[in-house]
Amino acid sequence: MERMIIFCMLFFCSGTALTAAPHKIAKYKQLLKTITRLETTVKDKDVELLHTPENPVDGCLFTAVTCFHNGTLKLQPENSQVNSTFTHTIKVLRRFTISDPGKHCESSCESYEKKTPKEFLKSFAKLIKQVIR
Repeated sequence: MERMIIFCMLFFCSGTALTAAPHKIAKYKQLLKTITRLETTVKDKDVELLHTPENPVDGCLFTAVTCFHNGTLKLQPENSQVNSTFTHTIKVLRRFTISDPGKHCESSCESYEKKTPKEFLKSFAKLIKQVIR
């Protein structure tokens, strides 16, 4: 009887773990669409350049996401006509977090090269694609 209970618990736990992964992937895919939508509404000229993480090592993913999160605070809408779309999209991006900080990284946001807002968003999208895989 004990073996049957243990088997049922393992079966339930493994089923729960398998359903959690697709939910996270769907969340990341939605985030990727949000970043793509933002690329068309962001101001790219006469703006502050942003520290843009590119190809962070696996353990530094949390640091890279933090840099992108901080960079989104500095983005500006291209014009007043896209302001409401821009504002909504930025709110979605600011809610995104990675819960596992991983190991401590030696690099900081300031160590990354500064790029235009559109290049910044393209790198953010590239990072999310890496997370999905």
